Amino acid sequence: MPGHAKAPPTVSDINVTPLVDVMLVLLIIFMVITPLLQKNVSVDLVRAANPRAMPDDDREDAIEVAITRDGKIALKKDFISLDEITAKVRDMISGRLDKTVYVRADARAKYGDVTKAVDAVRAAGVEQLGLITSQIERPGAAATVSP
Repeated sequence: MPGHAKAPPTVSDINVTPLVDVMLVLLIIFMVITPLLQKNVSVDLVRAANPRAMPDDDREDAIEVAITRDGKIALKKDFISLDEITAKVRDMISGRLDKTVYVRADARAKYGDVTKAVDAVRAAGVEQLGLITSQIERPGAAATVSP
């Protein structure tokens, strides 16, 4: 048959265009989703040589107060004023067996701001107060993973 079309030759090169398209879409998705996954306010924690492990601070229902370096106070993820802390914490701990509140303060926050926030939390009737810190990395020590 003289009019029979011949199939084009096979291409042995990898077509990376679909791969790049998929990777860019995934990159955009992760860039949008990642800030939403953060469960608390970001602060540069104080470093301590001998911190005590507090595994309950990572629970979903843990009450956490954060003090940023510029003195702003956040309860969970919502920024509130110093006057509102006592009432809101009192409402959150009412009816709970575990009346522990965790305080996350920035290393460069003013001591007076942290003290005022802790005093306002204590006024709410909190039984236990946990100060969240990070472990100082000692040179030459083997890296340990805390549970």
